Amino acid sequence: MEGNVIFALGLTLFAGLATGVGALIAFFTTRTNKKFLSAALGFSAGVMIYVSLIEIFVKAKDSLTTALGDTQGYWMTVIGFFGGMLLIALIDRFIPKKSNPHEVKTVEDVNAVKLQKSVGIDEEKLMKMGVFTALAIGIHNFPEGIATFMSAIQDPNVGIAIAIAVAIHNIPEGIAVAVPIYFATGIRKKAFKLSFFSGLAEPVGAIVAYIILMPFLTEAMFGIIFAGVAGIMVFISLDELLPAAQKYDETHLSIYGLVAGMAVMAVSLLLLA
Repeated sequence: MEGNVIFALGLTLFAGLATGVGALIAFFTTRTNKKFLSAALGFSAGVMIYVSLIEIFVKAKDSLTTALGDTQGYWMTVIGFFGGMLLIALIDRFIPKKSNPHEVKTVEDVNAVKLQKSVGIDEEKLMKMGVFTALAIGIHNFPEGIATFMSAIQDPNVGIAIAIAVAIHNIPEGIAVAVPIYFATGIRKKAFKLSFFSGLAEPVGAIVAYIILMPFLTEAMFGIIFAGVAGIMVFISLDELLPAAQKYDETHLSIYGLVAGMAVMAVSLLLLA
């Protein structure tokens, strides 16, 4: 069990720190590879949606029906699923729109910094926007950390797939933090640090899950948490990943990526069954 916990924490840390990769892409490339980002985000959404509905929801239902009986267990699974959606929707609702991390940013935004300054950009506002975006992403990453951790504890192979999907989705978020802070300060190091640290909320979520949830992890508790995890990931996919993928999209690559993500996840689950 201890080895599983360390492995799950490591996966969550890997997923969270992908925000720093987004910042590095923003600073050290000259053009945004929109086709790659569109396909990758679609792929990530496909992995999350498929594994949530085909694997995680089913496991949650099995646990809850075992603990509570068929009818009550199925009802609790559905309640847990939509409860997870409600949780992440409330988090979204209370984040100011201007600092919402779903706003697509590109490398070209960073390269335009001199032009922006020449027309009298408000650096203080940009700095606030960057900091609030980092905080918003941190808040989003907290339940994602719990989802990744709990999935990896139950099934390491599913945990790996989810961690990769979350990491892909964190890369554009890293760009979203780094761009306004670099606009405001002109300092790459400061922009990178804030982007990097915003991703640490993910392993923090995992640690909180380990400390608070693990001691009470009965069959019924596990089922409710897992159903909530499925709801969180489906909501993130539909509300964040697919809209972002389509903003980068030019030739339906986001949908091709979505289908590919589902297919890869399906084959992985078949091979590991």
